[in-house]
Amino acid sequence: MPVKYVLVERANPQDRQALKKFYAQAVSTGEVSLKTLKTDISARSTVNPADVVAVIDTFVQMLVQELSQGKIVRLGDFGSFQVGISSEGAESSEKFHSSMIRDAKITFRPGTDLRDMIATLKYEKS
Repeated sequence: MPVKYVLVERANPQDRQALKKFYAQAVSTGEVSLKTLKTDISARSTVNPADVVAVIDTFVQMLVQELSQGKIVRLGDFGSFQVGISSEGAESSEKFHSSMIRDAKITFRPGTDLRDMIATLKYEKS
């Protein structure tokens, strides 16, 4: 099934006087709940739905624990999670203080399976 998109008109943020252009924006076709996922995973494996949820819950706890310690969490062909930060600049390393760190975010880098899926996507105007 192709990924659906709509066209959105946007201004150039560097040049507000420039003509606006149209850009594609992906449109969601729905959501998948944990209830659906646990049932589907259970049906495709030997794991019961309660164990699927238990593993997912424990995985999230471990992900939080490892990321909060500054580790990269690698999940094979699925991808990896890592904490990234941004900060104000300082004139020298001596003048830098951790209070200058403005923001932290979690970065996900897709692995082979997800990159392969992205490379073969088809698109359809909604």
